[in-house]
Amino acid sequence: MKKRSLKVFNLFFKRKAWIRRVIVASLASAAAWIVGDQLIPNGGLVAAIVCALSIRISLYKSVREGFGQLIGTAIGASIALLTVHFFSFGFIAVGTTVLLCSVVARGLRLGEVASVNVPVTALIVLGPGLSENTALHRLSSTLVGAIIAIAFSYFSDAKTPAGRTIDQISRIGRKSAELLIEMSEGLASTFNQKQAGNWLAKARLLVEEIPDLRSQAIEAREYAKWSPLVEEQEADALYVSGVAIEHMVVQVRTIARRLFDASQDPARVALVDRALAHALSATSVAISEKIELIKDDDHQNQSDGIAQELQIVADNLTDELILRNQQIPRDQLVRCMSLVSAISIIAASLDESSPALRNVKTPEDPSSKPIMGYSPITKTTKLSKRIWIGIRKFLRR
Repeated sequence: MKKRSLKVFNLFFKRKAWIRRVIVASLASAAAWIVGDQLIPNGGLVAAIVCALSIRISLYKSVREGFGQLIGTAIGASIALLTVHFFSFGFIAVGTTVLLCSVVARGLRLGEVASVNVPVTALIVLGPGLSENTALHRLSSTLVGAIIAIAFSYFSDAKTPAGRTIDQISRIGRKSAELLIEMSEGLASTFNQKQAGNWLAKARLLVEEIPDLRSQAIEAREYAKWSPLVEEQEADALYVSGVAIEHMVVQVRTIARRLFDASQDPARVALVDRALAHALSATSVAISEKIELIKDDDHQNQSDGIAQELQIVADNLTDELILRNQQIPRDQLVRCMSLVSAISIIAASLDESSPALRNVKTPEDPSSKPIMGYSPITKTTKLSKRIWIGIRKFLRR
């Protein structure tokens, strides 16, 4: 009975973050219904639907989502009124509304989710009985739902975007270190193709986590640009750490692939395998130490020699391979040098000083800023300046 109770408890405890988000989303939708009905006649349902669509894991995402919902829905409702006026309520009005709202969501760079949510919200406004008054009521209900979603999103997660970024970096780094230790132990004894295939499969799964990490790191950095509660310098440092982990994971997969190729080579030299095992063990230790350093709140003010020590290990392995080049088959020597190169790249990633980390933009980091890329105050100030410059140019004519 005790074991069963513990199993049930762990079932919920391991999913506490998800449970928290579900509860917050439910309370937010219920609150939107109440407030919507109180402020707008029969506005509770629309407010609750928009709230459920807009609420996200973070305040930043909910502001973007809610703001996009309002803009997209306002445009969709305006087009809907025109199409209903000229063509009455029907397939033309529905098709035109979905088309234009999808274009607006794409233009505002709201992401795949909003590209669906904005047309859905506009169709709610477009519902039967559409007139100027009902459209205004539904738009008001949309505003209420978006505002409540933004307010409740603050409680959706116990951690900030920066905290979630650190968690993802720690998780992926820990898995990489464990995989390297596993490969090191296999090299130190004997390993076969099945074991090497298992290592390669794990490495591929690690690479599949890169997009989520990159998205979270970008969110933390963008959130810091408009939120006064977060230091932008800290978010930028975390973004670089996220890119470094990405480069590191790719090299771990390369190591796993080389070992898979080595598992099919009967002419492997045992002495070289043991040297590689020592190098992979040192790499695992270096990654673990770096992850602990990143988790430290004061890690930016600390200097570490982790990368330098790992580079020394790679250099020593290179010297040993060159010294024994006459004893090592050519194919194995090429594979070993590839492993040394991968370890050196991991060392450079841990150092976070490589130009490949800081000077090359990722595809998800465009130079043109998406909506909410700057704080609302900054955006309003820039917009007012542009309007004033336009007015002055017009008056000078």
